[in-house]
Amino acid sequence: MPLVQTSFPSTSNGDQASGSVLVLADARTATEQELIAAWARAQHPSAELLYHDDPLLASRLESADDLVVAPVRITWLPRERDGDRRVRPADLLALTNPHRPWAFLQRRIVRADPQRARVTAGEPAPASDLRRRFGEEVGGAGGAAGFAAFVARQASLALERAERQVIGDRYKVPRLVAEQITASARFRERVAELADRLGRPRDEVLDDATNALQEVAAVQSRLAIDVFRAVMGPLHKRAWNVEVDAAGLERLRELNRRHALVFLPSHRSYADPLVLAQVLDGHDFPRNHLVAGGNMAFWPIGPLGKRAGLIFIRRSFGDDDIYKLAVREYFGHLVAKRFNIEWYLEGGRTRTGKLRPPRYGLLRYLVDALSDNRAKDVVLVPVSIIYEQLEEVEAMAAEQSGAKKQAEGLRWLAGYARAQRRNVGAAQVRFGEPLSLRERLDAAGEGPAQLEKVAFAVCDGINRATPVTASSLVTFALLGVRDRALTLDQVARVSAPLLEYIERRNIAAPLVQLRRPAGLRQALDALGDAGVVSAFTGGTEPVWSIAHGQRHVAAFYRNGAIHHLVNRAIVELAILGVARSSRSGDPLDAAWEDAVRLRDLLKFEFFFADKVRFRDELIEELELLDAGWRDHVGTPEDAAALLAASRMLVAHRALRSFLDAQLVVAHLLAARDPRSEIDRDAFIKECLGVGQQFLLQGKLHGAESVSAELYASALRQASNRDLVDPGREAVSTARDAFLEEIEEVLARLTRIAELEATQLEEVLDGIGG
Repeated sequence: MPLVQTSFPSTSNGDQASGSVLVLADARTATEQELIAAWARAQHPSAELLYHDDPLLASRLESADDLVVAPVRITWLPRERDGDRRVRPADLLALTNPHRPWAFLQRRIVRADPQRARVTAGEPAPASDLRRRFGEEVGGAGGAAGFAAFVARQASLALERAERQVIGDRYKVPRLVAEQITASARFRERVAELADRLGRPRDEVLDDATNALQEVAAVQSRLAIDVFRAVMGPLHKRAWNVEVDAAGLERLRELNRRHALVFLPSHRSYADPLVLAQVLDGHDFPRNHLVAGGNMAFWPIGPLGKRAGLIFIRRSFGDDDIYKLAVREYFGHLVAKRFNIEWYLEGGRTRTGKLRPPRYGLLRYLVDALSDNRAKDVVLVPVSIIYEQLEEVEAMAAEQSGAKKQAEGLRWLAGYARAQRRNVGAAQVRFGEPLSLRERLDAAGEGPAQLEKVAFAVCDGINRATPVTASSLVTFALLGVRDRALTLDQVARVSAPLLEYIERRNIAAPLVQLRRPAGLRQALDALGDAGVVSAFTGGTEPVWSIAHGQRHVAAFYRNGAIHHLVNRAIVELAILGVARSSRSGDPLDAAWEDAVRLRDLLKFEFFFADKVRFRDELIEELELLDAGWRDHVGTPEDAAALLAASRMLVAHRALRSFLDAQLVVAHLLAARDPRSEIDRDAFIKECLGVGQQFLLQGKLHGAESVSAELYASALRQASNRDLVDPGREAVSTARDAFLEEIEEVLARLTRIAELEATQLEEVLDGIGG
């Protein structure tokens, strides 16, 4: 006899006291029917037993006002192995579904391993309560038959909730989503309003909306989740040792009891969703509903993924109001039922290693859910996923120089899986400070920039949660010395001030590893194995440098940590600006005004806190630079001395590639007739050519600045200043001013590079030649 997992108390008089009981069974086989019948006789001897698809259900619900509906089904569990009841690949290869065994096997399973079959009883509900909810949610549509269908759906949902006590939250999957939404009164009201606005028949619009909803909605099943996990495992499980912010997950678990969580991760790799899913599954979190691009809907990912929680949404909705309605209602339903969602704000993988500008479209549907009172709040979860190494970086780096992106498909998938066979270190998953969407909207205020401010807060949260990797630190050191090769001792000495700074900032980083020669050598060797760093071993001791043609790849790893250094770089530039300024007045005020201008110049590359917090952060950087800075910025001469005395300067290494890219864009804009239209794709292609020319002429510092993505960001900056659209002489004058501004900042970066070169020679003098 199988174990009874959940039930409600029953006594010989209990059924009469609380109304007659109708046991509503979800049973598909004779074995399940026998098990449920035996359970019902033992638990509710006077109850009537009906099956959820029995045509008599409608009349039975109509015949008694005091009826209590008690849903029940059999939950089948996989075999227990080492204390764990998860589906294994061997189960799938046997062509059986452990969650729903073949009918002819069920009786044998019950005899051999009765604990695999559990009778699960959902929370009972009085028919009067169900009828009230039927009126509120569905509007009473469909009469007795409609009410019976509603009761069957509610019974199924109650059983899903009860089953999670048996199988865990990782299998929290939505059931009958399209049916629930299309049957709701609010959906039909929205359809009617839209039909009237479009001037089309309501039934026709309802059919189109239902089809759109079925196109969008993920249809999850436990077996599909297990199969998807097994099929996609080779794409990530061998490649990395995953390190998890477990404390952050426990905080999220508590929030998830009250609100839907919307996970918004950084996007560096195709493997990001797989790594995050592995983390959440391992900590018994429900599977996220993952919003994926249509480019990933090919076989087998498309059909299998849709049944494992992937939501394939069109990249552009255009003027399709019916499709927009379906997406809005679907997101509202998920939020209302506290199903977790996941998507990637950047809209695609970063090609430079740092966060891309966010896209706001899907945030609008969360805001709509709050506006429609579908939920009290939604919690946004910034997620940082960062890798010690990525096999796909080289292909992404090539795209920055104009190479064509390989289309995703079955051949691509096979090649990607082959590339992931080698372990390349750690993947770290960390969770930023959870953000209340309602509070963030209130703080942002009304207006067109509201969603932008919310998205920027999420991106800032991702950056703050991102740890510094060994690859980031080593590439930062080697890129900073340009084409020079360093010994192990020299790499250690160049890195030491940066490690000290990171420690003082309390930023997560492998400080212990990199302060040990063996640990630093391990990081260099790992980058050498990946072809990013080259080692020359034919002399008295090995020396390392960035490998030929690998500056874009090295910059990708460096840029994973660059956001931690941007404020420090701005402080250095502002101090130098004060030192070179002839204006009178308080140098600190002048430095602050300059810092705000620099922040504006870089706002399409990096995410900054609001101005009040930004000012506080700059003061913190000054404290780290010199605890007595207030006594050392009274005059321009004092400011120059303060900068020269610093043990670490980062502005040139951190910002030069971004300003070099802006220089190319500004140069081409200034040389252009202000009345001519600009084709953006053609302009970026032209930038790639001119950037390569400038690099060969020595006008740019490194090849990593010749980047389609950096040029696109610089062009957005120019567009924000109204320098792209055609105009008259005022546009030409403004373009010239933009170029002059960038050249002036680059001149300061060059001066900081000179100061840094002097420091470098002092550090390296007499060490390893």
